[in-house]
Amino acid sequence: MKLQYNRIEAGERIRRKRQLLNMTQDTASDKIGISPKYFADIERGSCGMSIETLISIGTLLDMSLDYIIYGKTYDEDENKKHSDEFVAILSLMDNIPENKRQYALRMLQLQMESWDLESLIQ
Repeated sequence: MKLQYNRIEAGERIRRKRQLLNMTQDTASDKIGISPKYFADIERGSCGMSIETLISIGTLLDMSLDYIIYGKTYDEDENKKHSDEFVAILSLMDNIPENKRQYALRMLQLQMESWDLESLIQ
């Protein structure tokens, strides 16, 4: 299987993860030391990036470089490192449409926030 780098798809993966983390382009670009315009160009796929920038984005967004570049997700060995519950959640999320996946993620975020609030009250 030959993997190919597609700047537009890589940029889309970066954009989705940044948005999932509720981070703006300005914040992300500031944290890794590049201009907001350059960060926006990377997300649009209109330009490539240096290895240093790729590593910085991967670190900031907690994304593997394989995933950013190729869209390659966990291989069999990596799945063994995660709990069965985590793998089950990933599997469930993979089998639903994007709009429902976004809704499910938001519901999980809200639930986790409510747990944080409960701990403050007690």
